[in-house]
Amino acid sequence: MSRRNTLPRKARGSAGAPPACGPCPRCYSRAVTGARPLLIFDSGVGGLSVAGAIRAARPQAPLVYVADAAGYPYGTKPASLIEARVPALLGRLAERFDPELIVIACNTASTIALDAVRAALDLPIVGTVPAIKPAAALSKTRTIGVLGTEATVRQPYVDRLTAEFAADCRVLRHGSAELVDLAEGALRGDHADRETYAQVLQGLLGQQGGDAIDTIVLACTHFPLVEKELVAAAPRPLAFVDGKEGIARRVAFLTQECKWSDEAPRHRAFFTGRAADLDAYRPGFARFGFDAVDFL
Repeated sequence: MSRRNTLPRKARGSAGAPPACGPCPRCYSRAVTGARPLLIFDSGVGGLSVAGAIRAARPQAPLVYVADAAGYPYGTKPASLIEARVPALLGRLAERFDPELIVIACNTASTIALDAVRAALDLPIVGTVPAIKPAAALSKTRTIGVLGTEATVRQPYVDRLTAEFAADCRVLRHGSAELVDLAEGALRGDHADRETYAQVLQGLLGQQGGDAIDTIVLACTHFPLVEKELVAAAPRPLAFVDGKEGIARRVAFLTQECKWSDEAPRHRAFFTGRAADLDAYRPGFARFGFDAVDFL
């Protein structure tokens, strides 16, 4: 895999080479691990669903996970704020961790800011988009539900995916900030009752034509973390589809020439800001293989 400068475009000299530096976090990271990590980014813990699939596809790759707790939640924020915040933050993270690539494991950030991030950074950027194509292939009733954040479900990107891959389907949408919070709480060990999840699903199933839905796109990476709860709360059998396996395949393709140590990699997680209760999150992160959780 070719080595491309991971610094933001604005940070480079005229020759395109990174500036000389003394000891710094990204150089220290490479010295310690002996390999460039894969950086997984989300507003919260939802990207862990993607991290699990990436670990299965690239078990020797060291992962760095960053939850932008200082900006959480993205799904209720204005698009202009997300489009400004995400490229700037990922530029700083690229400088610090010098990753092989970045996975934006957040549907909201991807549908709003993916193009801006790719324009700002000169390294592979893998985004996350609603899994409308596989849902359309699966649906028998030709009626699909898209369950995401409020910001994601109203994006024109969803319209384009629908027109391209599900033109013969009715596609109903529902944005739920509550389900994002439920997934965050579930990782911390908090559990809501079945009726709470049933009410979220009713936002889709209760729409006109919702009685024909047989397939639901989980268009937020948080939602696969509570898929079992959604299945249990559903009033009838429903198929739930998300994009984590496709993301993992794309990462595997882009890193096929990378060589990592045969030793088990160390995976690290970080939170922006200082408000998160790290002790509450550590057991959940440990289940996904992250043995270190700290603040940036």
